[in-house]
Amino acid sequence: MRAARTAVVAAISALTTITAVAGCAEKSDAKDSDAVQVTASDKKCEVSKTSFPAGHVKLAVENKGSKVTEVYVYAPGDRIVTERENIGPGTKTTINAEVKAGTYEIACKPGMKGDGIRQKVSATGKGKAAKRDPQLDKAVAAYRTYVQTQADETLPAVEKFTDAVKKGDLEAAKKAYAPSRIGWERTEPVAESFGDIDPKVDVREDGLEKGQKWTGWHRLEKSLWKTKKITQADKDLADLLVKDLKDWQKRVGTADITPTAMANGAKELLDEVQTGKVTGEEERYSHTDLVDFQANVEGAETSYTLLRPVASQKKPTLTKELDKQFKAVKKLLDGYRKGDGFVSYDTVSKADRKELSDAVNALAEPLSQLAAAVVVK
Repeated sequence: MRAARTAVVAAISALTTITAVAGCAEKSDAKDSDAVQVTASDKKCEVSKTSFPAGHVKLAVENKGSKVTEVYVYAPGDRIVTERENIGPGTKTTINAEVKAGTYEIACKPGMKGDGIRQKVSATGKGKAAKRDPQLDKAVAAYRTYVQTQADETLPAVEKFTDAVKKGDLEAAKKAYAPSRIGWERTEPVAESFGDIDPKVDVREDGLEKGQKWTGWHRLEKSLWKTKKITQADKDLADLLVKDLKDWQKRVGTADITPTAMANGAKELLDEVQTGKVTGEEERYSHTDLVDFQANVEGAETSYTLLRPVASQKKPTLTKELDKQFKAVKKLLDGYRKGDGFVSYDTVSKADRKELSDAVNALAEPLSQLAAAVVVK
């Protein structure tokens, strides 16, 4: 949930280990003449090329500002082609993506908020898909099925939650809340790519843009756990949540999914864990952060598993490390299980949160290299 991250930016900026929090990103090759150099600062977003061939595109990003930033590539309608978050001051990173012929905008977001500082660019050519291993086509098809299945299975879970809200059953609604979010959390980068759905269903109160009405899961979360009562307004919001998620379910099949988008999406899910779940920011009232944490890791691992056959051929050392780190994170999470779910996150100590954070960082670093591993030259 991009909007929820705004509140943690200041804290992230203050960390002396900012490079680690920024994802221990791939090394950026400033001498790569084929890359589009993106230089971000607190007031500028400079690109070395405003036109480049369609296909595999490499963005070599450097943050020369004083704030943590994000870099996005937007297609018309603010559809997200690719993104990289938590790029700390003085940090370099490389983003690999597959881009069709057309017009785009590259945006830098100092402070990780707002619409960003944008530069118009274009990808030239006939718009053909980038050449790739046939195994990757199978991976994309399988992932597309996975994403649709998650959306389809989310709706009944959400309706169970919203039905309890509309009945005024506080305890039943609390019990159904976290399970209703699992499918969304597993596939959130795809949902976010549409631009308009995430702010409706998954925004936190402190992430609202000026004039934006607060709707979605977290608005209801606050009523259930903080005000501890269900109003008619909450019941109306429950209906709206179902409506918005049905829109997501209908549109998810049209998402532009590529192997590099899958790999970048896996990294984005780890960013979600680091900036929202580990900090306790995401589920600040319900403290069900570990359910979301698990779902993010599952979604990331699904993308990785589908891409692994090709990645292991090109970078076997990388896949060996990823296998090791996914196993370590999952083992650590298992230690917090309770019944069918997890312990309340407010019972997790600072030391244990630090251990979780370190495990996520250890996984995020090699995961940031996955997109490059599946690019076919």
